[in-house]
Amino acid sequence: MNPFRWSFRQQFLFGFVICAALLGYAFFVQFQLGIQPCPFCIFQRICFAALGLVFLLGAMHAPRASGGRKVWGVLAFAAAAAGMGVAGRHSWVQLNPPELPTCAPGWNFLVEQNSWLGVVRKVLLANGDCSSIDWRFLGLSMPMWALLWFVVLGFGALYAGFLHRHAHRFRR
Repeated sequence: MNPFRWSFRQQFLFGFVICAALLGYAFFVQFQLGIQPCPFCIFQRICFAALGLVFLLGAMHAPRASGGRKVWGVLAFAAAAAGMGVAGRHSWVQLNPPELPTCAPGWNFLVEQNSWLGVVRKVLLANGDCSSIDWRFLGLSMPMWALLWFVVLGFGALYAGFLHRHAHRFRR
């Protein structure tokens, strides 16, 4: 079955399945392989969960009007863009590690001692072990793969929302 001919609902359900599989693998890596996530990893998981939720809700709604599909496509792209930002920053930190590694306090302590905005600020300053690379596949670290998936899913959502109707013109 050609994915370029899938309906909006099928494309968004596929996006949801991919997000669920990526989150499942992240939990497998954490709980079975023992690789603990850093704050950047947690934010990437939140972005994948938000993106998966938008994909699921969009698939359930499956609007027939192109305006509705465009709205869902933009919402999914916004969630993916947030993930691109976090995964991109995390990848940059891994490629340019600080000279002196620091060990940040745990996630619970950060939330108890700071506002949510303060926690976001601390995470984006990359304190802790976010620069260590504990996992690689085909030469890319996990945040690099996450960035790749956010890009693919984000532009796939835009394709489903904006270009899918035009693809019907070329069918025979």
